[in-house]
Amino acid sequence: MITVKNSLKPPHKKARGFSLIEVLVSIVVLSFGLLGMVGMQTMAIQSNRDARLQSSAVHLAREAAELMRDNKGIAVNKTTTTNPFLLSFSGTLPSNAAENCFTQACSTPAKIAEFNIKEWLGRVNTELPGARVSICYDTSPFDSSGLPQWTCSNSGDVAVVKLGWTRASTNRSDTGANALDKASRPSIILPATAGAGV
Repeated sequence: MITVKNSLKPPHKKARGFSLIEVLVSIVVLSFGLLGMVGMQTMAIQSNRDARLQSSAVHLAREAAELMRDNKGIAVNKTTTTNPFLLSFSGTLPSNAAENCFTQACSTPAKIAEFNIKEWLGRVNTELPGARVSICYDTSPFDSSGLPQWTCSNSGDVAVVKLGWTRASTNRSDTGANALDKASRPSIILPATAGAGV
């Protein structure tokens, strides 16, 4: 008689599957991984928003410089009362520019400049949260530490466009009002020479 040995061994009683403690530990480890991913996603969204605002601000600053170059006769005037391009803006749009250059021909280059800068400031106010703008002639747009500054020397032959806006603080431990940097320094400084050589 031939006997056939069964090669299949019955399972050991101790190897029945995962215990409840092992399952809970794996859930905790997975949760820490997911929390890290959520934090990275939040930072990525914030960085994307900052990059978009920075790009918009550079575009707007370049546009202001082009407006000044297109109307050089007004832009080279260093007197703030007769040059609408020279301004300091922080949330309140100017009420000048009675003539609308879209619907009628503006009578003087000064009126064109008033209309252009008012329309430009409206877009700045819309695109940048808590926008702050300073356009001035300045020989020292940076302080002694090399950081940008809002104050202007009102001298020299180069007009500069300074733009800032409300940004999230880079210090993640800041909370409440401290978590926002409300344009304490310009984020963009762009020279906009409006002289005869441009």
